[in-house]
Amino acid sequence: MNDAQTPNLRVVARELDDAGLCPLPVKADGSKAPDVRSWTQYKVNRSTPEEHDRWFSDGRRTGIGIVTGAVSGNVELIEFEGLAVREGILDEVTELANNSGLGDLWQAVTTGWADGTPSGGVHYKVVVKGRPVAGNKKLARRLAREDEYTPEERQRLAEKPGAKIVRVLIETRGEGGFVVIAPSHGSTHPSGKPYVRLEGGPTTMPVIEAEDMDAIYALCQAMDAMPTEEKAKTAPRPKRELPAGYVRPGDDFENKADWTEIIGEEFAPVFTRGQTTYWRRKGKNRGISATTGHAADRDRLYVFSTSTVFEAETPYDKFAAYTLLTQGVITADAFKRAAADLRSKGYGSEPPRQRLQTGPRQASPFTDGSSALDPDSIPEPDEHETAGRPDLRIVRDKPQLDITNEADAIDGLLDIMASGDLPDLYKRSTGPCWVYQDDQGNPLVKQLGADNLRAYLGDHVTTYQVVRDPLTEGTKEVRELFMPKTCSTILGRRDWPLMPLKGIVTSPVVRPDGSLIQAPGYDRATGLYLHPRVPLRRLQPQVTDEAVERAKDIVLNQMLADFPFVAASDRAQYLGALLSPIVRPYVPGPTPMVMITSTSQGSGKSLLMDAFGYIYGLSVTPWAENEAELRKSITAKLWDCGDPVIAMDNLPNGHIVKSPILSQLLTSAVWSDRLLGSTSSVSIPNDRLWILTGNNLRTGGDNARRALWVRLDPDCPDPDQRDNFTVGDLREWLENNASTVVAALVTMVRAWLAAGAERVNTRMGDYSRWASTIAGILDYLEVPGWLDDRNAVAGLDDEAQEWAAFLTAWHNTPNLTGRAVTAKELLGLKDDVPRLRNGEPPSTKMLGHWLKAREGRYYEDLKIVLVYDRNLKQNRWRVEQYGGRR
Repeated sequence: MNDAQTPNLRVVARELDDAGLCPLPVKADGSKAPDVRSWTQYKVNRSTPEEHDRWFSDGRRTGIGIVTGAVSGNVELIEFEGLAVREGILDEVTELANNSGLGDLWQAVTTGWADGTPSGGVHYKVVVKGRPVAGNKKLARRLAREDEYTPEERQRLAEKPGAKIVRVLIETRGEGGFVVIAPSHGSTHPSGKPYVRLEGGPTTMPVIEAEDMDAIYALCQAMDAMPTEEKAKTAPRPKRELPAGYVRPGDDFENKADWTEIIGEEFAPVFTRGQTTYWRRKGKNRGISATTGHAADRDRLYVFSTSTVFEAETPYDKFAAYTLLTQGVITADAFKRAAADLRSKGYGSEPPRQRLQTGPRQASPFTDGSSALDPDSIPEPDEHETAGRPDLRIVRDKPQLDITNEADAIDGLLDIMASGDLPDLYKRSTGPCWVYQDDQGNPLVKQLGADNLRAYLGDHVTTYQVVRDPLTEGTKEVRELFMPKTCSTILGRRDWPLMPLKGIVTSPVVRPDGSLIQAPGYDRATGLYLHPRVPLRRLQPQVTDEAVERAKDIVLNQMLADFPFVAASDRAQYLGALLSPIVRPYVPGPTPMVMITSTSQGSGKSLLMDAFGYIYGLSVTPWAENEAELRKSITAKLWDCGDPVIAMDNLPNGHIVKSPILSQLLTSAVWSDRLLGSTSSVSIPNDRLWILTGNNLRTGGDNARRALWVRLDPDCPDPDQRDNFTVGDLREWLENNASTVVAALVTMVRAWLAAGAERVNTRMGDYSRWASTIAGILDYLEVPGWLDDRNAVAGLDDEAQEWAAFLTAWHNTPNLTGRAVTAKELLGLKDDVPRLRNGEPPSTKMLGHWLKAREGRYYEDLKIVLVYDRNLKQNRWRVEQYGGRR
């Protein structure tokens, strides 16, 4: 394309801006993404002509797009993919619109503003009136055919044979969306082909009422070809096999009834195309409201309209539709009533009742680890370990419980709970819970709702009701699950006779009495659940000096050998953090946050963080943008995550960590908050190690006293190009040696305990007991440097530095020192007065608030003293040096 043919995107941007739209440049890498540092702001505020000049005036841009939604005047995009156009889906939608009375509306949509895409698709832009634009939606999809699979999709199917490969046919871009428009060209699209305007433009977009927009959605959704199963509430419960010759009423009705008989009072047929019949809600004069016969697997009703008794976008078979229309609801009881009604009308036949059959409880798989650092010894189980270890031999029958009477059923279940016959069921602050693991083997805690408790009891208790048998005129036991309301009643109690779950640990840990939890499973003595992250290695009953030296060699001379720690203190503090999960139950209370920082990228911060994941398990959460989101993130992780280490990785370069929420977290043994999406407040033990990583991190406010620094400085231009490490690739080494590292760390702690568990008195505010314990272990191990960097890391506290400089300038100014002065006088120290975040000086009132908040606190050897002037009724201030000198 020569210069004469190259579109002038600045002119296009002006056209879009004049139409009230928000244009942005598009990356020239085929990603079709906005080419700005962050386009979040443009979801709320329109781009400006000055920005358009900067982006497009030089003529080098090849792509332009618009942000959809409210910022562009409620614009919404309807996109037909090239695949949908080639397969005739666009033509089918047009035919359906004409046949359903929506032809004029669809004509307005398709001729208002239409762009052709390089892949053969079509973009239609409309303005929605009467409501906010919805979010992005997938309106029509289908399963990909085997001949369409990409190599990546074939690999995915090889790994997960049950995975579904989907092709999107029609979708929308709504609130917060972005779309590339014509005349974008060149490398804007991966094909290199241009976008072409087919019809109209920004000034000719049709304005669509909300109700008409729903009608358009319904047209497009009618093209959806994804198989959809009935939801549990719109289909009968799973069916048992019946003896030959017997038919259920619902199945019989499914085979014999016609849809007109079922929904004729609610819907009228519009037309039939192939096997699909399109229906319109009665009282409506155009559009479509539902389809039948569209699904390939079975004939079902699928409703698009939200103005009927049926749930929108939910499939119903004939029996489910009949049940809803005749019973008013869809529940298990409603299905039973509907089946009885159909049976009275001659549908189906009565099957014989089956007798209750029960079997023994299945044994749970269990492993207690294998040989290891000291491979020849097997520890003798102590009293604690015997109490907490799962039973490996006996498989007891499931307890049986008569639930005919609800009150007796509740009493009986509480007795079963108290007997200890319910495996892996515990309690914490808000009720019963269980421990499970996700697909990556991470331990999680599930707080039970009524459905969860009902499912659990269905697995572990044989419940039945006693009913009359019409054949024998006697009684018989019929298998029945607890009713949901009964489960809700049980969960509504104040307490439950279950073992308390105090937390999850993923490695051997030290109990408060100094003994070691080694057996996987629940430990009655502490209420902790040991869920090993790696196979546990058996340890010698007695720890030898040789074992200690070998443990130190594994951790210090192999695992940590090549990290560019700034000083010995940084290595000691990282080792202290590594040991903390093992001694956490032994030293209750919070621990400081571990700040892993470096001078540049590629220094090993993330590798030091990831090491915790290989050893103990690690949960990573993004650094929140504000205090409210940070609190939500903390609560969510503490509530259900079982990993003992939680990290916030890759904070912005040079970020100043100054968070009251973090300060509260790091000094709270128990964290209290309201669960997201709930009115319930919970109190959760804060028993995790918190890690922050980033380049050139600093602290402000109270966070400085709550940080344990681990500093790295590779002192080379390209630290990520370093090679020839002691253990090679550390991640690969940890994959193969994580069990050995855990055993080494446990050996270090056991050796210290065996030697008398002597602490080294270390003052660290709220963390003094923990700091003294770690200091004692490191002193025993002869690892130097613990907290030796206090003076060095004091320079990482920006706020303290700023105020120390201010007080020094104040103290050294002759006309200000030695007397009480006003905040207004202090503003005269223009170069030294602390600044607002935007760099502006504070007001007199703001400076007064700051001074009052810091009254009596020392910055280096200077502090602020409040002097109240009773005559003028105002606060004055003076600076004092430690020792009483002014």
